[in-house]
Amino acid sequence: MSIELKMPALSPTMEEGTLAKWLVKEGDEVKSGDILAEIETDKATMEFEAVDEGKLAKILVPEGTEGVKVGAPIAILAGEGEDVGAAASAASKAEAPKAAPAAKKEEESPKAAAPAQAATPAAKAQPQAAQGERIKASPLARRIAEDKGIDLSSVQGSGPGGRIVKADLEAAPAKAAAPAPAQAVAPVPAAEGEIPHEAVKLSNMRKTIARRLTESKQTIPHYYLTVDIQLDALLKLRSDLNKGLEPRGIKLSVNDLLIKALAMAMIEVPTANVSFAGDQMLKYSRADISVAVAVPDGLITPIIVGADTKTLSTISREMTDLAARAREGKLQPQEYQGGTASLTNLGMFGIKQFDAVINPPQGMIMAVGAGEKRPFVVNDSLQIATVMSASGSFDHRAIDGAEGAKLMQAFKRLIENPLGMLA
Repeated sequence: MSIELKMPALSPTMEEGTLAKWLVKEGDEVKSGDILAEIETDKATMEFEAVDEGKLAKILVPEGTEGVKVGAPIAILAGEGEDVGAAASAASKAEAPKAAPAAKKEEESPKAAAPAQAATPAAKAQPQAAQGERIKASPLARRIAEDKGIDLSSVQGSGPGGRIVKADLEAAPAKAAAPAPAQAVAPVPAAEGEIPHEAVKLSNMRKTIARRLTESKQTIPHYYLTVDIQLDALLKLRSDLNKGLEPRGIKLSVNDLLIKALAMAMIEVPTANVSFAGDQMLKYSRADISVAVAVPDGLITPIIVGADTKTLSTISREMTDLAARAREGKLQPQEYQGGTASLTNLGMFGIKQFDAVINPPQGMIMAVGAGEKRPFVVNDSLQIATVMSASGSFDHRAIDGAEGAKLMQAFKRLIENPLGMLA
């Protein structure tokens, strides 16, 4: 009996997605656990795994199709012993009644026939089927091979079942360079009085960022608090710790220590470790810190869960892994959804100070700038010190000004006396 494969819900809030790429073709044998397709959600590109076994009889939704609703049929799988052609024919017949009303309207209105016929080639567009046996490779390996011009058929896979993974491509020879393709999107000609420009279609991630941050600024009453923090003690501690961690291959970043400091401050000031939820307040007993990571299509915030109780080396390892998978679009929903507060750092760009937009439903976000040499009063005398400005954005519905000030005070004290983070 044929099996209908449907668009999966890859996160609790997912309503639709983009079928970015099919990794199998019609007629391929499919086993449970095989990766069938890459599906783009609003935050990541995720792999769609097969649960059942059989042969892929028909692809109903071509790759590149946007706005595919969760639960919509995307392919037909012929069951064990079932004829692939029969399963495909049955799927086509099932689709035919849906097309009949449109055909009837075209007969009644000859003028509508020409546009409908002109649209037919695009509607029937299907991905190009690969010749011969399908090459097993991870989505990341396929992207790297495409970027470097590596022929995957010449690479021996070391992954499960002979699957080609990233490590297999390091020594693989590249193909001869092909002529560069013509630019896909041509600049839009400028109308009279209009600036020349190019219209770029928004990705699902960018649409979500636009919607959520607009809602944040329109519905959350933000207020902002800024403190200047002396970094010299923290930088010395980081240097000493890195010498001890070098044999283990761990190198702490300043951001790792800031994550720990914010998490401990949230626990120390529980009235700031909250979020507004309509007619109730959510008070958290754990500090899960969302950390802003820039990715090609926008921004994503992987979470260090329970950062208040984790060691600095654990935070560093987790953050390195999460950031790498965030840039590859391979985070799982539970790794970026939730969090009790956020940290965003633009110091590496030389930004001195900025105010961030709250990431709902969280109650606050900490924005940190660059550490720089400034004249600073130390022990009642003017000296040169390494100073960083940190700005907290708070939801006034959940966190009053005095509570926000207590959190900023605790954050500053932990950074200026960093040994307290090791106790």
